[in-house]
Amino acid sequence: MEKLGIPSFKNRTRLMSNLSKSPVKSVTRFARAISWMAHPLVFVTVSVGIVVVSQLTRRDALSILLVLFVSVILPTALLLFGGVRSGHWSDADISVRMERKRFYPVIIPLLAIGIVALWSLRASNFVLRGALVTFALFILAAIANFRIKLSLHALFAFYCSVILFRINPLFGGIAFALAITLFWSRLYLRRHDVAEMLLGTLLGFGGGMVAAWWP
Repeated sequence: MEKLGIPSFKNRTRLMSNLSKSPVKSVTRFARAISWMAHPLVFVTVSVGIVVVSQLTRRDALSILLVLFVSVILPTALLLFGGVRSGHWSDADISVRMERKRFYPVIIPLLAIGIVALWSLRASNFVLRGALVTFALFILAAIANFRIKLSLHALFAFYCSVILFRINPLFGGIAFALAITLFWSRLYLRRHDVAEMLLGTLLGFGGGMVAAWWP
C-alpha cells in the first residue's frame, strides 16, 4: 500500500498521534512564553520603569532607576540565573519550596539595601511606600513558605497591575489581562495548585491597594 502512496496503518496511527499532540505543544509553548513574560523580575522591572518615569522628572527618574538597577535588579538577576547555572536552583522560578528557604534570606536584605538607597535619594513618598510594601510582601511570602509555596508570579503580577491601574488605566488594564493569563498558565504548567495561586493573587492585590490607593 505504501508503494501506491497510501500510508500503512502504523504510519497513519503515528500521524494521527502527532497531529493530536501538536495543539497541546502549541498551548504549552504559549503558557511557557506567558510565564516568562510575566516573570516577577521582568514584570516588576517594567512596572517600576513605568511608574518612575510617569511620576517623576526625567532627572529624578533616571537617578532612581539607576540606583534600583545597581542595588536590586542586577543582583537579583545574577542571584536567579547564576544560581540556576551553578545548580543552586532548579530553575529561574525557584519552583522548589525548599530552595526558597535559601532564596528569601538573600533577596530580603537586597530589598532593604534598595530602600535605604531610595531614602538617601529622597525619593517620593509614593516610590518609598511601594518599596516598603514590596519588602513586606517578601517577608510575608517567606513566612508563608514554611507551609505553602505561594505563587510569586501571581503575587507580583497582580501587585504591579493594581499600581499601574492607579497610574494609568490603560497600562493597568493590559497588566491585568497579562496577570489573568499568567494565572491560567501557571496552573496549566502545573507549577502551582489553585490554593498557591490564590494566595499569591490575594497578597499581591492587597499589597497593590496599600501601595497605590492607601491615603
